[in-house]
Amino acid sequence: MTAGELIMLGRQLTRIGTEAMRVPGGSQAPAGQGMVAADVFSHPATSVGEIADRTGLRQSYVSESIARLRQQGVVETSADPADGRRTLVRLAPGHPGTVARAAAAGVSQALARALGNPDPGTLAQITATLTALARRLQPAEPGPVPRTLTRGPGAPGHDSPDRGAPGAREKENP
Repeated sequence: MTAGELIMLGRQLTRIGTEAMRVPGGSQAPAGQGMVAADVFSHPATSVGEIADRTGLRQSYVSESIARLRQQGVVETSADPADGRRTLVRLAPGHPGTVARAAAAGVSQALARALGNPDPGTLAQITATLTALARRLQPAEPGPVPRTLTRGPGAPGHDSPDRGAPGAREKENP
């Protein structure tokens, strides 16, 4: 698999996940906004930077999403009492159930449609493979998403004399 194929696969999986999260008659919000709302559900009174760290979305996109979600009445924001420069985000009353249902939506039907309605055994096998992959790639602990694939010293493809230095990232195994 090439990097380009992996990116295209990620985008297709995002489309499938977005379709699965859509509530009939609900909004057609972008997938990123759904991710932001789901993260706020899981981490009440959280900051924009913390949401960006956990979701892997750009901080500017998270800020834009929060502004849109606030206009829709889905989230509320307030100044952090400990640091007035930070903005804390929480779900607005009445929305936790809706956000929780959307985030917990199963993907079987959307995945089956994307795959051309395969037989149940094939669908179960693909779903199990995606579940295993998600478990391996998602952080085990809540908090910032590890950025182990960045192009810093010690990262794959980065020529640096510090490759073996303490704290340097190891090469990926093919």
